[in-house]
Amino acid sequence: MIKVGIVGGTGYTGVELLRLLVRHPGVELRVITSRSEAGRPVADLFPNLRGHTDLAFSEPHGEALKGCDLVFFATPNGIAMQQVPELLDAGVRVIDLAADFRIKDVGLWQQWYGMEHACPDLVAEAVYGLPELNREAIAGARLVANPGCYPTAVTLGLLPLLESGAAALEGIVADCKSGVSGAGRGASTAMLMAETGESFKAYAVPGHRHQPEIEQNLSSALDRPVRLTFVPHLLPMIRGIHATLYVPLKAGGAPDLQGLYASRYAGEPFVDVLPEGSHPETRSVRGSNQCRIALHRPGGGDTVVVLAVIDNLVKGAAGQAVQNLNLMFGLPETAGLELVGLLP
Repeated sequence: MIKVGIVGGTGYTGVELLRLLVRHPGVELRVITSRSEAGRPVADLFPNLRGHTDLAFSEPHGEALKGCDLVFFATPNGIAMQQVPELLDAGVRVIDLAADFRIKDVGLWQQWYGMEHACPDLVAEAVYGLPELNREAIAGARLVANPGCYPTAVTLGLLPLLESGAAALEGIVADCKSGVSGAGRGASTAMLMAETGESFKAYAVPGHRHQPEIEQNLSSALDRPVRLTFVPHLLPMIRGIHATLYVPLKAGGAPDLQGLYASRYAGEPFVDVLPEGSHPETRSVRGSNQCRIALHRPGGGDTVVVLAVIDNLVKGAAGQAVQNLNLMFGLPETAGLELVGLLP
């Protein structure tokens, strides 16, 4: 059994990790830390876990974590980078669900996240944890940067078309919507039901910190700079991301879209390319690790519209982290993740 610890087990991604790991056939949960809830039984805070774990939250002491094979950081940005070097030196492998190791350009990361990086030497080593892009590198990694939720949906939605060479790389638009759980579990007036219910709005239009992550993914895959317009929106629902992606085609570029995507994602356990003309719904992936994609070319014109949906807490966070754990320890990639979306 893989001995696992979680640092920061009280947020939405933390409890989602717990939900997945308590039923994982190859994992033994050893440590769950929380400074604010230390000593409190996990099931008292999250009653859905009653009968599945007897653990209590503990202070994030290094020695307990060093007894693990792998530690997940489900913490705010800036926390993991303070503790990761010591864990790696102790032979513990790490998956960071925050953004501390996602962006390779440390100066750019510091610009977007507003703090100095504590261990810039490890940024180059960290493997970006999108299995559909970096599966082999993840398997051999000791430090994995779990992708952001928006970057997961947008990257998976765009990759096949951009890799084909048929897409013009100017004028790409990612119009994305997320449920309120993407903002985290902290108390915030803006996230109250009375503030978000029966309302819909864009936010961070001048710039969102997931944009450089998306552009890094696409630029790395194509080995050339890729820029796009990215606009996130807040939906009055709890879970889910819907990405509507607009991609101009090059002159004369008219690929077999369905065949292109079906071929690129053939054998991928968590990417579902829907039949031609489909319109994926966020509810179809709620609670699952699936990304569902559909393709359109309105009016047979020169713009492709890609629709991609994920659960931001599963494929966009904790589920993808468990997928990475499976790869790192040679387990079946689907272990603990054979989940069916929740309907209604």
